[in-house]
Amino acid sequence: MCGIIGIVSTSAVNQALYDGLTVLQHRGQDAAGIITCDDGKVFLRKGNGLVKDVFHTRHMLRLQGNMGIGHVRYPTAGCSSSAEAQPFYVNSPYGIALVHNGNLTNAAKIKQDLYMEDLRHLNTDSDSEILLNVFAHELQHMGKLRLEVEDVFSAVSSVHRRCEGGYAAAALITGYGVVAFRDAFGIRPLCIGEREDEEGHKEYMVASESVAIDTLGFNLIRELDPGEAVYINAEGELHTKQCAENPTLSPCIFEHVYFARPDTILDNVHVHKARLRMGEKLATKILREWPDHDIDVVIPIPDTSRTAASQLAYTLDIVYREGFIKNRYIGRTFIMPGQKLRKKSVRQKLNPLGLEFKGKNVLLVDDSIVRGTTSAQIIEMARGAGANKVYFASAAPPVRYPNVYGIDMPVASELIAHGRTEQEVAEWIGADRLIFQDLQDLIDSVQEGNMQIKQFDTSVFDANYVTGGIDDAYLQKLESDRCDSEKSKRDNEDDDEVLGVYNSD
Repeated sequence: MCGIIGIVSTSAVNQALYDGLTVLQHRGQDAAGIITCDDGKVFLRKGNGLVKDVFHTRHMLRLQGNMGIGHVRYPTAGCSSSAEAQPFYVNSPYGIALVHNGNLTNAAKIKQDLYMEDLRHLNTDSDSEILLNVFAHELQHMGKLRLEVEDVFSAVSSVHRRCEGGYAAAALITGYGVVAFRDAFGIRPLCIGEREDEEGHKEYMVASESVAIDTLGFNLIRELDPGEAVYINAEGELHTKQCAENPTLSPCIFEHVYFARPDTILDNVHVHKARLRMGEKLATKILREWPDHDIDVVIPIPDTSRTAASQLAYTLDIVYREGFIKNRYIGRTFIMPGQKLRKKSVRQKLNPLGLEFKGKNVLLVDDSIVRGTTSAQIIEMARGAGANKVYFASAAPPVRYPNVYGIDMPVASELIAHGRTEQEVAEWIGADRLIFQDLQDLIDSVQEGNMQIKQFDTSVFDANYVTGGIDDAYLQKLESDRCDSEKSKRDNEDDDEVLGVYNSD
């Protein structure tokens, strides 16, 4: 999962882009990048690490111009090479840079076509570079010296025809403006906001989450429709158009479970309220299936599960307590490459408060259970802190299948619930009892916020890949690319410096 941002302003955008990326930092901690445009020139800075570590004062001073795009990344396939940090840039036509959140499921075919038919060279294995080159080729194919608004939208339409999967992207066209678009299923989120400068001129911003728009003082206009593109030219004029032939809103439900900040609005659904409903429905299931429970205290596993856990405790009329102290200077374990590093970090990240566990029957609540290793260690911590019994509740259903739309979800063989019953999962992680959210309850929790959403991407729970075209051969290839052994192999390879464009070191 990644975070993207784009701004067209009447003044310098470097600080706003930086601030926006820090708000979206939860969506990726592997790399960050910003590119700006001023007087027909582009200025790029990107590299591995957090936003605060990639950008120093000297870099910010060189990022000149009133329009630009930015990106925070963690890798879909687990590679942490700085060669795949975004934005990507091509100088023809016009000079185009692109940032991307998602994954193209037909990337291999497009990559071959780009080389054999479009005569375009790709320098990385990133499907973001593929997306950029498809967009650039479609613009170049028109053969125009001057770019018109309809040319931009025509190129986006061609992107939708050629590209499959889940993607949200923002592209900077040198001297012209910023275009942003969302896949035809709206799997990955993207929204737009506006504000006025002191003289009343409009400024526009696009971002993965509305919280970035809010914190920068923009007013949220709306989420982009699936398949829609927005183009803000250098003069600050906004143009919008539906560019997909058969758009169908099917947003990723895992955004509400885990990724999005609780103060974000996705497709008119308040994430905070959706998580409250998840907790309420999970409590209702406990009361239905375990009416004589002996739970003494509900404790969340920080941070994402707090909202659901507090509502669960309220509905059950049970004491809610914070039982784990989190070291906020350790990265999110879900994002970390390699099982060994992930396992080590859990102990450094959380420390139990013994007085909240000693002699009690504890219900631990987490947003989801993916590999199960973190859950097992946390349960072990709870027992070590003196808990009498340790129960475990997941605000999401069992994660049984890999994600193909841009989440670095483990492959099927590394998912604890794949091929196991819920009881077997409980035994594996060491819980005295395990309660999973029902899939329909999860869907209802989110859908209640916007009944216009008729379906969601729930593929990690039910293997229903909404875009189609995902067969056993594709999943087997995914297994070989994403398994931890392959990630470790790539991470141990030399990270040689690759060709960069105006990278202000």
